[in-house]
Amino acid sequence: MLAAIFIVQGFDTLFRPERVSPRAEPVVRRLAEFVPPVPAETEQAVRVNGAIHLVAGSLLAVGRLPRLSALVLAATLVPTTLAGHRFWESKDKQEREQQRIAFMKNMSMLGGLLITAADTAGRPSLAWRGRNAARSARRDVALAARTAKVSGKAGAKAGRLSSHLPVG
Repeated sequence: MLAAIFIVQGFDTLFRPERVSPRAEPVVRRLAEFVPPVPAETEQAVRVNGAIHLVAGSLLAVGRLPRLSALVLAATLVPTTLAGHRFWESKDKQEREQQRIAFMKNMSMLGGLLITAADTAGRPSLAWRGRNAARSARRDVALAARTAKVSGKAGAKAGRLSSHLPVG
């Protein structure tokens, strides 16, 4: 369900970028200065963003690479929201209220995307797996050291005993 709006809006923006380009222009201009892969031409940047939303939303909807898809959508939602819902700039009270609601809706979706990106579907996270592997490796090394120490002592004892046995 979370992916549906990204698929629909991404498709619409990909094929009709002129609908949102004027509002996106100030954000695209600033973003293109700091992030080299972002196209400087507003309409092209809007199309790329629409394509990203369409593809990542589709992947999220079908459950393929859900964590990565959610993370990509979250990363692109921030500039999308800043470009499209600048409620603080609106002079008209009704327009400002509508843009504020849309802004808050996008922030709610951002929260859902971040939760989705962190969800491991019941499997341990990569951080837990790393910590567990390190703990297991430390145990294995300690066990190997103890085994070597005991084996060394047993070998030394056997060597001392064999020197007292008759040869032959």
